[in-house]
Order: sequence, then C-alpha cells, then structure tokens
Amino acid sequence: MKKIYEGKTKDVFELENGNVMLKFKDDCTGKDGVFDPGENSVGLTIEGIGKANLRTSVYYFDMLKDAGIKTHYVNANVDDATMEVLPATVFGHGLEVICRLVATGSFIRRYGEYIKDGTILDGGYVECTLKDDAKGDPLVTAEGLAALGIMTAEMFESMKQQTLKITKIVADDLKSIGLDLWDIKFEFGYNNGEVILIDEIASGNMRVYKDGKIVDPVELTKLILNR
Repeated sequence: MKKIYEGKTKDVFELENGNVMLKFKDDCTGKDGVFDPGENSVGLTIEGIGKANLRTSVYYFDMLKDAGIKTHYVNANVDDATMEVLPATVFGHGLEVICRLVATGSFIRRYGEYIKDGTILDGGYVECTLKDDAKGDPLVTAEGLAALGIMTAEMFESMKQQTLKITKIVADDLKSIGLDLWDIKFEFGYNNGEVILIDEIASGNMRVYKDGKIVDPVELTKLILNR
C-alpha cells in the first residue's frame, strides 16, 4: 500500500480498489501530557487509544448509517487498528469542525472575559478551524471559507446542519448511559460533489464528563461499548 498522508493520530494509505485505509495510532492531541481534543498537536501517547478510537468510530458510523446519514465508512479491522473508507476530497488543506454544547477548553481561552467555563451553549455552537499547525489552526467563518474558495455557502450550511444532527445523536447516546458530551470534533470532505462526514468519530475527539469529571478516552470507549 502507498502511504499518502501521515497525520497526528492516523496514517492514510491508498488501496488497490480505489478506497483508502486509515491506520489508527496511540497518539492523542493535548499539551504537557494532558489530553485535550482542542489542541492542535500531539501531547501524549495512550496505549490502546488507537483501537479505542476505531471501535468508537465504527459504533457511531453504524448508528449514523441507521439514521440515514452518509459517511465515508466502509468497514474496519479492529485487530489491525485499520478502517477502509471511501475516497473524499478535503476542504482546502483540511478543515476541523467543532460542535460545542458547553463552553470550555480553547473556547474559554478565547472568550473567557465574556462567558464562564461550564456554561451551556443552547442548541450547540459550531465553529471551524483551518488545519495549519504553524498558525495554531486559526478560526475561520463561513464567509471566510467562501472568500478563500474553500467551500460554497451551500456546502457550509450542509456541513453545519450535519454537524448539529450528528452531535445530537452522539450526545443522546452518551446521555443514555449517564455521560455528558461537552464538545466534539469532526472532519468533512466531499465525494461526488456531496458533503459527507470523514475521518472518525473517536473517543479521543470528544470531551465527555461523568459526575462532573472528564472521562479518559480509553475508559470512555469501554463505557460506550460495554453497556
């Protein structure tokens, strides 16, 4: 297989059938050894987190399929920590979409003068950042994405509505087992002109609390799958 991209938490390979294979790693985003899905660099390695992220992704991709939401997911091999997906073109050089249900993390670092950590954001707040490590993954607006030629206003609206719908599905599922989703990070691309969810829906890409304490990503996977 030909490696076509090496990411922070996954490597990407081209398959002979035209699809793509994602190889999950045990690296997590964070800072100073502390897990933080909002950080833009690898801050720690957690043994088993690669397979945990994959198992969580498969669980939620299957749930989205049942809900009629199209994604790039095809199949997975958990033992090898790999997932086969449809090819999709990313927006620009990569775009991260964050849905925040509770104000925390980088949101508070930016806007802490105006809002307290832990404040509920009614209905969910969607924001986007350009994937650019050198510039610290800068925020970008819908108008900015259109002006830069990265996506049309119609594409952005589709992505936003899918983000809100997917976040609600994940949050409702977590709530059913006594867990509270505070925020979650997605990536989208387009396949045959259609905006679809790509990458993963991983325990390492969401901030989840139980009884007021953040849940470790590996423990989160156990709680999600072993119910």
